[in-house]
Amino acid sequence: MNSKINFIVLTLLATGMFLAACGGIPGTGNNTAPTALPPSIASTNIVVEGNLVPQDTVDLAFAASGKLAEVLVEEGDLVKTGDVIARLGDREQLESKIAAANLELQSAKQELLSSQEALSKLHDDLPDDQNQALQTLTDAREQVRDAEYKVSSLTSAAKQVDIDAAQAKVVLARDRLDKAREDYDPYENKPEDNLTRAAYLARLADRQKEYDAAVRTYNNLAGIFGNDFSIAQGKAELEIAQARFKIAQEKFDTLAKGPDPREVTLAQSRIDTAKGSVTAAEAGLAAAQAALNNLDLIATIDGTVTDNNLVVGQQIAAGTPVVSLADFSQWFVETDDLTENEVVDIKPGQEAKVTLDAIPDLALPAVVERIKEKYEEKRGDITYTTRLRLKETDPRLRWGMSVVVDFPK
Repeated sequence: MNSKINFIVLTLLATGMFLAACGGIPGTGNNTAPTALPPSIASTNIVVEGNLVPQDTVDLAFAASGKLAEVLVEEGDLVKTGDVIARLGDREQLESKIAAANLELQSAKQELLSSQEALSKLHDDLPDDQNQALQTLTDAREQVRDAEYKVSSLTSAAKQVDIDAAQAKVVLARDRLDKAREDYDPYENKPEDNLTRAAYLARLADRQKEYDAAVRTYNNLAGIFGNDFSIAQGKAELEIAQARFKIAQEKFDTLAKGPDPREVTLAQSRIDTAKGSVTAAEAGLAAAQAALNNLDLIATIDGTVTDNNLVVGQQIAAGTPVVSLADFSQWFVETDDLTENEVVDIKPGQEAKVTLDAIPDLALPAVVERIKEKYEEKRGDITYTTRLRLKETDPRLRWGMSVVVDFPK
């Protein structure tokens, strides 16, 4: 552009000098002395050429290959970011994968929730578990005492007072058993589902157990069944009672410090496994969703469809641009005419005036937005591409129109 302007200026100067010289040639009818031309005043403005460009442009391409199934826009349509421009077919298999991945994710999340609740329950149930462990320990201690008493009675002579007390208990138990039998006898032949008969029969069974236990105690104290077999059996019962007491004591001691560490470890391991399943399911769902999304051509900017040659049924190759969008909400001018000698006088924010070749009577104010840092070598000059934003607009503006930019000094 600068070479063009310099050429015009030199041509005008040469023409002027030629006409002045002709005025002094004899016979031309001009006998006056030649008048000297005023000195030319060179413009101090920087003037360059450029082109109109929209605020943003993008060429869209499908991320997958396939047959085009649907086209949702036409050239000139306005679209928003995220709008679907077109769709490829053969979506059923991917949609099925998404449904399966969703189901797997929900199942993994449910397992994670259940495992977390199980761990929480160990802490929530701790007071009840501690009370139960204490009761179990108490019962086990009583069983040990009873077994020790039994063995002692089988291996050593009992005191007479204990024998007499045991005999009295046998008498009392026999009396209660007799009364229970008397109550039951009238109902013995009643149907088995008779509630009264069932109640009396249950009481009779309890009284029989009490009597048998009282008799065994008495016999043990009296030495009636103190033979080797009874002694061996009593010792075995004592060993079992002692083993149960040891287990109960360990359980109680463990729970006194908190939930059972083994159960906590198992619950935490279950949680970790469930978390891994959730992560894997989420990745599977994301992959399936991404594969389905690749079948859609999505607008990445707000703008106007400027190029659309899509036809339903055509075969699409992944990565091949098929639709172009442009954002005409703001107009810019780009010029690559600024040389290294001129760019030093231009800076971002600087004002300029823009005129258009197609609309010569229109002058629009502009401001420098940015100057590209990297240079280019064009027409023998080192140049720097510069972008200006128009501060005003006009409905007649079109992408690519040639403009002249005047930077006043």
